Amino acid sequence: MLNAVLSAEVFTVFMVFARVGSAFVILPTIGESFLNPRARLAFAVVLSIVVSPAVEPVIPTLPPDLPGMLRLLFIEILIGLFIGTAARIMFMALSVAGSIYSFTSGLASAMIFNPLAADQGALISIFLSMFGLLLLFVTDAHHLLIRAVVESYTLFKPGEFPMVGDMSDVLARTTADMFKLGFQMASPIVVVALMFFVLLGLLARLMPQMQVFFIAMPLQIMIGLFLLMTTMSGMMIWFLTNYREFIIQFLPY
Repeated sequence: MLNAVLSAEVFTVFMVFARVGSAFVILPTIGESFLNPRARLAFAVVLSIVVSPAVEPVIPTLPPDLPGMLRLLFIEILIGLFIGTAARIMFMALSVAGSIYSFTSGLASAMIFNPLAADQGALISIFLSMFGLLLLFVTDAHHLLIRAVVESYTLFKPGEFPMVGDMSDVLARTTADMFKLGFQMASPIVVVALMFFVLLGLLARLMPQMQVFFIAMPLQIMIGLFLLMTTMSGMMIWFLTNYREFIIQFLPY
C-alpha cells in the first residue's frame, strides 16, 4: 500500500529530511530559537533534496508496512538529535566561561534577556555566546556543522540501530570537555580573582575598621572588565580551535 503512495525518490528525501531536520532543530547557528522556523524548515527541505541523490545508495528500501517505516524514521531522528545535541553541548562552553566571569567579577546579578534560550541570563555569558555565534558564521564554521550532518551517513548507516551506549558515552565526555573548555577560557579571571580575594582578606585583618566590601566591589568589576577586554581575543581563538576539532571528529576524513 505504501509503495503505491510513496515513490522511492520521495521516500529517500523523506528519510534524509528526518535526519537533517532533527539535527537542525538543535545545532548552533542554524537551530537558534530566534531564527524564523519556516526559514529553517525550508533550508532543511532544500538540503535534503540536494543530498538525497548522493546518499540514495545507502538508504534502505521502502518497508512494506507502517511499523517498519516508523522504525527507520525513529533511527534517523535519533541520529540527527545526537549530532545536534553534541554540537550544542560543546557550544555551551561559552556560557560556562561567561558565568564564571560574571560570578568572579561581581556582575552575576546583571541579568538580561537571552535570545539563545528565550530566558534571562548573565550579561557576560550572553555576550560571549552571541559573540561566539557570530564568529562561527564569520569563520564559516557552520559549514562544518552542515558537513557533519550530511556526511554522518558514512558513520551511521541508515536502517541500522546505533549503539545507544556509545552515544551516551560521547555525550557524557562532551559535557565534561565542555566544562573543561569553559574553565580554561575563564582561567585568567579565576587566578586574578583568587589573588584579589586573598589580598582583601589580609586587608580586612590588618584594618578591621575599613569597609572592605564597598572598596572592593568597584575595583572587582573594573578588574573583571579589564581582563575580559584584554583576554577576549585569545579566549575566542581557543574556543574556535577546540570547537572545530570537536566537529571534525564527526567527519569521516
